[in-house]
Amino acid sequence: MKLLLLLCLMDCFLAVAQTSSGTFNVLNYGAMADGISDDNKAFMAAWKAACSFTGGVKLLIPKGTYLVGPVKFDGPCRNVSSITVSMEGYMKASTNLSKYVSGDDWIQFGWVHHLTLTGGGTFDGQGALSWPFNECSKTEKCKVLPSSIKFVYTEHTVMKSIKSLNSKFFHIVLLGCKNFWGSNIVAQAPSDSPNTDGFHIERSLGVNIYNSVITTGDDCISIGQSNEQVVISGITCGPGHGISVGSLGRYENEGDVKGLLIKDCTLSGTANGLRIKTWKNSPGKSSVSNLTFQNIILNSVANPIIIDQAYCPYAVCSSKVPSLVSIRDIIFSDIRGTSTTPVAVTLKCSSGVPCENVNLHDVHLRYVGGSPTIAECLNVQATYSGTQLPLPCN
Repeated sequence: MKLLLLLCLMDCFLAVAQTSSGTFNVLNYGAMADGISDDNKAFMAAWKAACSFTGGVKLLIPKGTYLVGPVKFDGPCRNVSSITVSMEGYMKASTNLSKYVSGDDWIQFGWVHHLTLTGGGTFDGQGALSWPFNECSKTEKCKVLPSSIKFVYTEHTVMKSIKSLNSKFFHIVLLGCKNFWGSNIVAQAPSDSPNTDGFHIERSLGVNIYNSVITTGDDCISIGQSNEQVVISGITCGPGHGISVGSLGRYENEGDVKGLLIKDCTLSGTANGLRIKTWKNSPGKSSVSNLTFQNIILNSVANPIIIDQAYCPYAVCSSKVPSLVSIRDIIFSDIRGTSTTPVAVTLKCSSGVPCENVNLHDVHLRYVGGSPTIAECLNVQATYSGTQLPLPCN
């Protein structure tokens, strides 16, 4: 009896202590951290307590291995001024796909402001068992697998010193976010893993991602529709499909993409380098404008610079009308390195809305095969200055 009373008093003391300090440790809410037990309930209980607090709070995930998923850390947390999720442990996603109902991702942070995700921990999506079920490279009507970490309508968010491994689908997704800063992030998956984009950004404003390493089976960073004021810098990318704006023009009522700066990056061994891609037969009009690619090193990249307005990842795509996504005011400046194909620059724009004011300044791309590189152009108004290798299109 005395022992039980003592344990009860200790639990009460811990609860009072963490409530008064604003720190909520998942271990104190029942997490086992053994990598076998399902820790979902403990994580949700700790988040609920933290989100109900007043003032600044910390959700602490100490070192250990946690089996969780899917988990939604959603707000609004009305009386919380800031939330720090200190992820120091190793989190493993459930591999049971039946747990993820339609539209579910693995870890979601939604409708919270002033969130910081940090701590040096690892999110392991355990995607290898799910990749064989991915049919999205074969058919347009496919079941999308869960992404690993998703931020939904968050504002003033910081993500730093986090590692993401083997996502089932995208590693990190930003949807409808404002003012996001991501740094010192590592995203890794094998080169043959399908749709494992490092970052996918959509309908967001004021995004900054820098000083990160992304090695995946798809785009290192993909910038989707309706984005504005996005800065990507200091990214080491490869293998993968490179850094892509798009694909765009697939759905009705897509928003415009404008005000992007991609600079000081190194891409090695990627299938593409710097790419803008839009679907042909787009159902509505939208635009891409004011994009700058600056100071980029491309090492052994298959398609270093490419604008593709007839994008089709399937064997057959409808092509009744040309792409209606207009592309204008694009700058490629100080782009250098090597191409594994002779065609180092491809500017193939839509006959419906030809590209306007595409400027290439100081481009130097050599073919690893020894012969000179070439450029191919279609429906584009381009200007050139400084060094040009390959030579400009006629």
